Amino acid sequence: MPGLIECVPNFSEGRRPEVVDEIVHAIGQIDGVMVLDQSLDPTHNRSVVTFAGSAEPVVRAATAAVGRALELIDMEQHMGAHPRIGAVDVIPFVPLGTTRLEECVDLARRFGEQVAMRFEIPVYLYGAAALRPERRRLADVRRGQYEAIRDEIGTLPERAPDFGPSRVHPRGGAVAVGARKPLIAFNMNLETDDLATAIKIATAIRESSGGMPAVQAMGVLLENPGKPPMAQVSTNLVDWERTGISAVVREVRRLAREAGTDIDHCELIGLAPTGALLEVAADTLGLVDFGA
Repeated sequence: MPGLIECVPNFSEGRRPEVVDEIVHAIGQIDGVMVLDQSLDPTHNRSVVTFAGSAEPVVRAATAAVGRALELIDMEQHMGAHPRIGAVDVIPFVPLGTTRLEECVDLARRFGEQVAMRFEIPVYLYGAAALRPERRRLADVRRGQYEAIRDEIGTLPERAPDFGPSRVHPRGGAVAVGARKPLIAFNMNLETDDLATAIKIATAIRESSGGMPAVQAMGVLLENPGKPPMAQVSTNLVDWERTGISAVVREVRRLAREAGTDIDHCELIGLAPTGALLEVAADTLGLVDFGA
């Protein structure tokens, strides 16, 4: 059986379900690919789709998704709380089962070159697939977001894409393509609308600021019509075996209480490895030697 690869594209659209449904339909039309999950976030104005299969069907499905998204999403009209650089903001390839990360690196680089040529869109390689060390961190690729890349891509050498033209796509902006291990996107919404508190907590817990290993974090303000504003600590756990969900929740709760607030509720975006959820169950129940 061919090695399995997961692909988790993030699209800059979370307020029009019909648009995301069109993109998911394009993915699902490809033989050999299974759509595993889709989620929409209207505040972040972002959606995440997870699908899997062997290498070539996954590439075909990702290509179909890019094509449909470029038809349906206009970055000049996009606004949302989450950082983004394009209609298809990021396309990571993730090894499953016996597939090696190196195979996903090769796939991401080949796909990035192909999609840049086919759609005339600038592509930045990140994560394990990065060709430049300063682009390993997705946050560094996204610096200044779509607007900065739009204005700087043709003038600043450090903004030159790895593949494609030195100008943004007229509707789709740019896209980051990468390879990585399974990642958990996990958000904690606080009992406050104080954005400064969320930013302070995010800064304290993220690895790049000297916080918890393998944790990326940012503070954002959620503003949904008909609901009171709520500050959020949004995290990516890039290696849950180093730092898991329970440890992050405990630390965010501790810091929130120090600031006079608490966690209201949490959100899991997309999927999470079974082992990571079993760890949460074991930690919550105080179980010893608990596993699948």
